Amino acid sequence: MRFADLAFCLALLSYAAAYDPLDPNGNITIKWDIMSWTADGYVAAVTLNNFQMYRHIMSPGWTLGWTWAKKEVIWSIVGAQATEQGDCSKFKGNIPHCCKRSPAVVDLLPGVPYNQQFTNCCKGGVVAAWGQDPAAAVSAFQVSVGLAGTSNKTVKLPKNFTLQGPGPGYTCGRAKVVPSTTFLTPDRRRKTQALMTWNVTCTYSQFLARKNPNCCVSFSSFYNQTITPCPSCACGCQKKNNCVKSDSKIVQMKGINTPRKDNSPLLQCTHHMCPIRVHWHVKVNYKDYWRVKIAITNFNYRINYTLWSLVVQHPNLNNVTQVFSFDYKPLVPYESTNDTGMFYGMKYYNDLLMEAGPFGNLQSELLLQKDKNTFTFKQGWAFPRKVYFNGDECMLPPPDTYPFLPSSAHRHRFAVSSLIISLLLLISIG
Repeated sequence: MRFADLAFCLALLSYAAAYDPLDPNGNITIKWDIMSWTADGYVAAVTLNNFQMYRHIMSPGWTLGWTWAKKEVIWSIVGAQATEQGDCSKFKGNIPHCCKRSPAVVDLLPGVPYNQQFTNCCKGGVVAAWGQDPAAAVSAFQVSVGLAGTSNKTVKLPKNFTLQGPGPGYTCGRAKVVPSTTFLTPDRRRKTQALMTWNVTCTYSQFLARKNPNCCVSFSSFYNQTITPCPSCACGCQKKNNCVKSDSKIVQMKGINTPRKDNSPLLQCTHHMCPIRVHWHVKVNYKDYWRVKIAITNFNYRINYTLWSLVVQHPNLNNVTQVFSFDYKPLVPYESTNDTGMFYGMKYYNDLLMEAGPFGNLQSELLLQKDKNTFTFKQGWAFPRKVYFNGDECMLPPPDTYPFLPSSAHRHRFAVSSLIISLLLLISIG
């Protein structure tokens, strides 16, 4: 195979891995607006817009990198900072903020002085998903660039953009000049526009982020005593020798919940070795409705999941009647279907999933109206087709292990017991 053919195949593989059928248009777009020219360069507003419906950037936040086309330097940044200054020894007097040919920039933490802030900055790099909170799905900073072009014809676009959020998984395309962004003045009575604008589109691939899933799913039901657990080693068992038993004294040690710089997890010992387990329990069968309980458990002692999201694909989600304890939003990737929904925490109530331990779980229930043409408990229909946590697809158990309906010999006893349970629950919920 020729090199060109190999490169083409790898490009196709990367694109296919980044394509998400539940969020086909999801991406992070980096917009670079030149607002004014200076003696040796320009001042630009750089904006990260997260157009992904259910994948956000959690703490410790994003890192944006690129390579300069010429010998540009960063004189100053407002609302962010470069992680390294680089070699600025050739400058005398006024020293640039960063002289590296390939700088890496991070957001500032909340609470910085007002004169260091910029619109939509200073959130520690945390960016919400577009489907969860559009107003918080943006981050921005202002950069003053020197030793650069001073006109649309002489400025050169940076190359090799990279985005980490906070780990790997994003692939960024080339910068492209687009029509200049239009802005409204503070009094909203006059329009201005950028002198020059270019965009960079970054897409996420779970395949590039990690070789194993980051979550798994288990099932149970009221009509069968069997619990279908997560598959063994669902998230890989590389950490099996370094996991912590739930009753270990290590759990009580000070600093156990402190994240490491390399984001290395400290997992509770389980047969699946996943940081996150999602449990789906078919709880009650009413005449016209059925009820499901969802439990999310964190087995990682070092991570608090902020702004978490859970996406479920199930054919009966087009008839959700009520969701308890979680916020819910339907997702419609295609016009002909409405079988996917996003669950996420209520602000200031349960939008934080604590690290492993007694508080490391969240629960909710949902009530669904039966679709009489398709509803059944047979052949695992009551269980989800896909589950995503924080934008990563979770591993489901094999279909032949799902809780099954009792045999016909026990059908009468099953019907009576289920009726009693349903009546008791109906009385209890009033």
